[in-house]
Amino acid sequence: MKFTLLKTIALGSLLTCSAAMANQGDYKLMVIEDSVTAAPAFEKSFNSCALNVESRNYEEAEAICTQAIALLKQSHGPRLKVRELTSFALSNRGVARIKAQKDTAGISDLYEAVQISKNSLVTHNLTRAKKELSL
Repeated sequence: MKFTLLKTIALGSLLTCSAAMANQGDYKLMVIEDSVTAAPAFEKSFNSCALNVESRNYEEAEAICTQAIALLKQSHGPRLKVRELTSFALSNRGVARIKAQKDTAGISDLYEAVQISKNSLVTHNLTRAKKELSL
């Protein structure tokens, strides 16, 4: 029950959040900022992925992004917001995987992220990865 409540609170708070980017070379990492209501566990997990990529802790970043994606898949929040955040988490994980030289898994995440949401930041990461990997 507590876990379900946390998921509901987290997604409710994300309605008032925005995505921002942090630079990692030419890749863009999405984070949640300006959260108004409490969703510390979800926000921390989501943002920790980007911070670990920036810190070059790629394995940790991948694991944390995977947790955020799993939480989003189980959520009951607004569909459009869940889809957008899932796309962002997949994009962040894709960048982590590419930086960890897991190119196939990384490019797969980025393609999936773009299929879910054609957000310009997500699209930028796919384009950047394809260029870097000479695809």
